[in-house]
Amino acid sequence: MKQGVIKVEAKVYDAIEVIKARGSVRKFTPGVEIPAEELDEILTLAAKAPSAWNLQHWRYLVITKPEVKERILPIAFNQDQVVNSSATVVILGDLEANRSVHDVYGTAYKQGQLPKEVYETMVRQVNAAYENNPQVARDSAILNASLSAMQLMLAAKAKGYDTCPMGGFDREALIKELNIPSRYLPVMLISIGKAAEPARPTTRFSLDQLVIRESF
Repeated sequence: MKQGVIKVEAKVYDAIEVIKARGSVRKFTPGVEIPAEELDEILTLAAKAPSAWNLQHWRYLVITKPEVKERILPIAFNQDQVVNSSATVVILGDLEANRSVHDVYGTAYKQGQLPKEVYETMVRQVNAAYENNPQVARDSAILNASLSAMQLMLAAKAKGYDTCPMGGFDREALIKELNIPSRYLPVMLISIGKAAEPARPTTRFSLDQLVIRESF
């Protein structure tokens, strides 16, 4: 164990418990290190989220070094969870996800799992969608990366860690500071670690306020 690193025992939850137990924690215990294999497992689970055309529009910029956390602290408007958590993950949306279509469907085609005509049809559909409507790229990047972000938070809770999603940060400054290529859009930051204080209770609307049956 590294000097100054705190090791904690993680609690394992089932799916319903995870959903009920997850909350946005803003006070983390400094010095807690998530083992690399556990962090990789959380990210692997996050990457199993669904996505349009299975293009997997997400990328994860993982920040664990204290000096890098300090650099992005003012960019995140001095939200302490950025530096006190074990890791802060920048969820990136792929604005050029259509470039992945050959990797996604080409592998299945080469392995004989997909007929050539289906492969070619999917490539045409995806590229046409991106070329004919410029808004598709941004909308798809944000929507699909957000699906993975939610799955990341649930996976972290299932492994006994807490999270805090943050939409409040200077995107342009973050892009510049971390040399993020123009292909990727920072969607949100998620801090992961062990809670020093539990998430604050939040008011939730009842289903009567949320659910519309069949039509307005």
